[in-house]
Amino acid sequence: MNFNIIRLFLFLCLLGCGKDDTPTAAPVDPQEPTDSKYGMSLVWQDEFDYDGAVDGNKWHHQVIPIMGSSWANGEEQHYTNRQENAYVNDGTLKIVAKKEQYQFRGSTKSYTSARLNSKYAFQYGRIDISAKLPAERGTWPAFWTLGANINETGNYHGSTYGSVGWPACGEIDIMEQNGWDKDNLIGHLHWGDTQTKAYKHQGGTKRVQNTATAFNLYSLVWTKNEIRILFNDNVFFVRAIDNSMPYRFPHYVLFNIAMGGNLGGSIPSSFTQATMEVDYIRIYQ
Repeated sequence: MNFNIIRLFLFLCLLGCGKDDTPTAAPVDPQEPTDSKYGMSLVWQDEFDYDGAVDGNKWHHQVIPIMGSSWANGEEQHYTNRQENAYVNDGTLKIVAKKEQYQFRGSTKSYTSARLNSKYAFQYGRIDISAKLPAERGTWPAFWTLGANINETGNYHGSTYGSVGWPACGEIDIMEQNGWDKDNLIGHLHWGDTQTKAYKHQGGTKRVQNTATAFNLYSLVWTKNEIRILFNDNVFFVRAIDNSMPYRFPHYVLFNIAMGGNLGGSIPSSFTQATMEVDYIRIYQ
């Protein structure tokens, strides 16, 4: 009897010691991305789950990228850093193009809008942007990237990455939409050949519907050897890339609505304002 009690006591002691020695899970660093998708990790995002001005830690208002009598491409707006042209509420970013007389540095234009630069530059990965586009004629909305070495006037990164200008920096248009056909989606590349310095471009289009009434997904998949542009996870443009193209270098993201110009076209006299809504942007690597 005493022998059995001793055996039981020893067994319980060993069992208790085993429990005490069990390692606990290491705490997760809250600064490290924990979300994953597409076999990649989420490295940068804005869910626009706040109210007021856009997050200044993530976004920069590019007010004067090009000075002169008009914007590049014949555009007719001034970009501002006012909340009237870019703000967040009800869970989405609103970029608003308005018809109004607005003077900046002695230049008066009849329209205002906003052009946002991401303060995050990255190389390779996937961008997902969920958005509603403006329905109004004359508007030219875009989600796009530029090589961070452009050093364009008024941009956020300045000469930090270099100073090669456009098109040598490279441009990736994830989404563009012209002002006279709101069912036409454009994905396009513009670049300067790294050897010949010649300007080159290539792109694709896709017929779409409900871009102004529903949130759709606009995506870029960018690897060392290829660029893919997608609408609602369907690829509509693919281009292989190599060392003659400036797509092996960090880029940053831009959001804007331009008015008129090459792709905006004629602005109706009845135009008053137009809004582009963004539910989120997520970058995976």
